[in-house]
Amino acid sequence: MPKSRTPHLSRRGLIAAGGALGLVAALTACGGSDSAKGGAGDKDKSAAASGPWTFKDDLGKDISLKAKPKNIVAFTGTAAALYDYGIQVKGVFGPTKTADGKPDVQAGSMDISKVEILGNVYDEFNVEKYASLQPELLVTNTWDGTYWYVPEASKDKILKLAPAAAVGVGGDVSMDKALERTADLAKSLGADMNAKSAADGKARFEAAAAKVREATKANPGIKVLVGSGSADLFYASSPDTSADLKYFKSLGVEFVTPDKLGEGNFFESLSWENAGKYKADLVLLDNRTGTLQPEELKAKPTWAEMPAVKAGQVAPRVTEPIYSYDKCAKILEDLAKAVQGAKKVS
Repeated sequence: MPKSRTPHLSRRGLIAAGGALGLVAALTACGGSDSAKGGAGDKDKSAAASGPWTFKDDLGKDISLKAKPKNIVAFTGTAAALYDYGIQVKGVFGPTKTADGKPDVQAGSMDISKVEILGNVYDEFNVEKYASLQPELLVTNTWDGTYWYVPEASKDKILKLAPAAAVGVGGDVSMDKALERTADLAKSLGADMNAKSAADGKARFEAAAAKVREATKANPGIKVLVGSGSADLFYASSPDTSADLKYFKSLGVEFVTPDKLGEGNFFESLSWENAGKYKADLVLLDNRTGTLQPEELKAKPTWAEMPAVKAGQVAPRVTEPIYSYDKCAKILEDLAKAVQGAKKVS
């Protein structure tokens, strides 16, 4: 998932205010927020009582803290996954609230009124507000070795305030592995993975995976194109560089693979005049806020002429899944229905 994937992911060049820089420097110099909670002595006693916390993230970094972190700030989708396991974060960054004030699809089941929103679009991250939360851990995903939704312009200041842990969701990682690693992180933070809700979610996911396998066997030869629409371009995605699509492929889904992939091999950018380059029986369309949805795409003639679109065989793609078993089970259930109900039209 490259940063230029959709219009709302274009760089905005966040420039931290002078006050934020001063606060960052002050907090770094004094070693964080000890003074706000009774000094280093009290903090050390608390840490000794609870024991150290360690985690090796998917960038290969060993993170070690004196105690299990409580003040956690996370990318919205990652925060939503942790929420499903009973872990509440203090702040989030990334698509959280829509223009009408409702939760973004990436917020999942979270009550967004109970988290501090540090940034709602790509390249927006309020460093001063982040520092004021006295963060002990920052959590996000990684697609390509970078911290997802942490702005390049302010990355160094952000990463000085607290350790960061990244969960892999791209490259060689498949959905099942991303789920496993997110669950590992949640467990380390105190989630009870033996709780009924967690166990039921995993069982539901495994049953849903079986449904996809059954659907692809019962309705073979259905070609699936994964796409995303912007005002000027249609992006045809590769099934080989995102955790969700890699996993779908392993379950038997037959994808159309673009032949002229751009940087990172995530997708091919097509002008709308050439949007019909690839024929498919089913289109999985990016569901994220900021991408064009079917109603808006009606104005694009080449979209309307696609065989799958003519046949009404378009289903949403949850492009950035919430990596809890329950949320991903729903994705698989919907995929099974879409594949099972599709007819050959290409």
